[in-house]
Amino acid sequence: MVYQKSLSVRVSQYILNTLLFITSVIMIIPILHVVAASFTSQAALIRSRFVLFPTEFSLDAYRYIFSTSTFFNGIRISAFITIVGTVLKMIVTLMFAYALAHRNLPGRKIMSYAVLFTLVFSAGMIPNFLTVLGYGLRDNLFALILPGLVDPFNLIIIRTFIQNIPGEFEESAKLDGANEVRILFSVIVPLSLAAIATFSLFYAVVLWNSYFDAILYISDTKLYPVQVLLRQIVMLAGGIGDSTSLGSDFYVPPRTVRMAVITAATAPILLIYPFIQKYFTKGVMLGAIKG
Repeated sequence: MVYQKSLSVRVSQYILNTLLFITSVIMIIPILHVVAASFTSQAALIRSRFVLFPTEFSLDAYRYIFSTSTFFNGIRISAFITIVGTVLKMIVTLMFAYALAHRNLPGRKIMSYAVLFTLVFSAGMIPNFLTVLGYGLRDNLFALILPGLVDPFNLIIIRTFIQNIPGEFEESAKLDGANEVRILFSVIVPLSLAAIATFSLFYAVVLWNSYFDAILYISDTKLYPVQVLLRQIVMLAGGIGDSTSLGSDFYVPPRTVRMAVITAATAPILLIYPFIQKYFTKGVMLGAIKG
């Protein structure tokens, strides 16, 4: 009986691993195609519509998108929005979550219900636009950060994570004369690094990939983040570089330009994943044990 159970477990694991492997391959192939196509010449790409490895290596697409400061400026704007936005979002989320983690906080239930309400209902596009306009944030990069400063789902998970921290740490800090701010940043934050790293990445990915808010609130093309430029280049396949500076006979390869912009715009955020991946399971699961 034990042998049959062990055999069934091994078969189940084999089937599960096979399915995960197939799913991973299905997800990786499009990424490999985009990267390979960005380094392939336009002529080779016309002959072979689908490539997984560059057949005729070419940097023409990258030479074109980096021939002006437009793409660099988009990367700089996106980096500013992502870094500043992630820091502000995590600070406010941690402070709010730390307050809600205290069951004796006056008005705690009302604030918790208010957070849950925003998780289900939203004001909509027009009220949000009028709010941004009313605060004078039009054509301001903080219009892409402040309206969604706290994500209610992340707030609830982090609050639960803080509630799971033994209260003895906080009591010991109070005996040493620490106030609430000191306890938060000297006790709670060091014990919550896994959750902070995980949800910082969640915030960073959303900020880096956001483009619709920029289309609504930003009309100055010099303030466009890289994702708006990516949208334009995918739709138009031009206008981001200066082909004349690369020579009179330089041909702008439209398809490889699209692939190069997608690769260059995706690479920065992908490089962060390997350093924070180890915190994912711990950071999310510990905050979801009880609530």
